[in-house]
Amino acid sequence: MIAPIALPHVATSPAPDHAMPTPGSVPPARLVVLHTARLVGRDLVRNRWLLSSALGFALVTELLIRLGGDGLRIVASLVNVVLAATPLVSAVFTVVYWHVAQDFVALLLAQPLRRSAVFAGVALGLVVPLAAAFVAGVGLPLVVHRSIDRDTARAAFTLLGCGVALTATFSGLALAIAVRSADRVRALGAVLALWGLLAIAYDGVVLFITTRFSDYALERPLLALAALNPIDLARVLLLLEVDRPMLLGYTGAVLERFFGGATGSILAGSVLLLWIVVPMWIAARGFARRDL
Repeated sequence: MIAPIALPHVATSPAPDHAMPTPGSVPPARLVVLHTARLVGRDLVRNRWLLSSALGFALVTELLIRLGGDGLRIVASLVNVVLAATPLVSAVFTVVYWHVAQDFVALLLAQPLRRSAVFAGVALGLVVPLAAAFVAGVGLPLVVHRSIDRDTARAAFTLLGCGVALTATFSGLALAIAVRSADRVRALGAVLALWGLLAIAYDGVVLFITTRFSDYALERPLLALAALNPIDLARVLLLLEVDRPMLLGYTGAVLERFFGGATGSILAGSVLLLWIVVPMWIAARGFARRDL
């Protein structure tokens, strides 16, 4: 059970009466965010499901290392694990925890705290432990077995960066759904459907479009389709680092030509950042309007 948040004590030097804090005054938003995030993060660190997800990533990475191969092959083998498992774990865990923590959130809102600061604290407290569990689960075995060298460091950091970005993205998407649905089962069904659409069905749609309209110029539509799916965008960035031959055919040539340069990588990173910011903004708007 998360302890109720305590209003920060403001220590001030002697000041005029009108400058002194009053019992009903609103504490600074930054302190509310940090204090709420610390409480949520401390609770999650002891959560066995979060520890299980970190252990699961570690076991998969350990197994791939023991199967042999150099560092680049290990990172390449982890690509599909990161792209499929990380969004699923983040989305499901976020929905479940949000509904479990409803009493805690309601207790915070009963105090003179800004709703935006409370939401930001809860979101930060969720995303940071989830991202840390992923980084620890995948990164520690690679470091312990010295599977990362100078040649594979960039690919490994790209893998970890994409995993963290997908964690934040799907946590934001899950929060955007969860804050609007009081029914946990319905929210879980929605996030699972969204994950299935982006992780599985989306590639089929792209394949159908490229084969059905192969006689047309599809460069811009393909780039737009890649940008509309954070998993596909992360996949392209990872394949450019670990396995360029996998980008075969017309689609691969278009994506490699655009994302292979420094400008393309910066634009892809910017789009991934938007995929983090926009869902969180939508979730914050929904939280501000919901009556808990």
